[in-house]
Amino acid sequence: MSKLKFNAATALTEVLRDGMTLAVGGFGLSGIPADLIEAVRDSGVKDLTVVSNNMGVDGKGLGILIDAGQVRKVIASYVGENKLFADQYLAGDLEVEFTPQGTLAERLRAGGAGIPAFYTKTGVGTLVAEGKPHEVFDGETYVRERAIVADVALVHAHTADTDGNLIYRYTARNFNPVVATAGKLTIAEAEVIVEPGRLDPNHIVTPGVFVQRLVQATGRFKDIEQRTVRHRSELLNAGAVAV
Repeated sequence: MSKLKFNAATALTEVLRDGMTLAVGGFGLSGIPADLIEAVRDSGVKDLTVVSNNMGVDGKGLGILIDAGQVRKVIASYVGENKLFADQYLAGDLEVEFTPQGTLAERLRAGGAGIPAFYTKTGVGTLVAEGKPHEVFDGETYVRERAIVADVALVHAHTADTDGNLIYRYTARNFNPVVATAGKLTIAEAEVIVEPGRLDPNHIVTPGVFVQRLVQATGRFKDIEQRTVRHRSELLNAGAVAV
């Protein structure tokens, strides 16, 4: 059976259900599976637990699931760009499990590797470690963190073949590789899709064995959360001063 589906909605057919856990790739708005996120919104599924580095911004990325009231719990490392998220959290309408960024990446990687838990020094002595088992190794205290295995993982790749082998591009790689391995079912959207045998095996990041469904990503403008460029004249003046 072909992994390639007609569109994002088709790829999610008979996959989504209320109360499930979704792991979603991306960092801010970079490398997010935008088509798949929109298809989740359009499905009307609710009470979701979403695992992602962050929840996008208001009205964009995973922020659209917050807007639609479809998310019950978030496991993330950063949420500072989404005002509605903060409002729902402070009002007690949204449960949040804050996780240090490296710990979150390792929880996803461990889930994909079949490792149920691991120990880390990150968070020891803070609220992050409260209620979690501790252990001492070589005189240092570590906290035990559980791996994450999601019901469904959604990722964005730049290039894929129809066998599901994925290649990412620049910073859009971010959390996508660890998310791709951490799902019981992984669905990828890709900007370019080629026939098997066309990808250099040395460049493949996520082997197709981890990907069960694939969809062509639609062409769209790639948003930037905060554009921090200066006018060219400012750079020239700064260079003149430096000289």
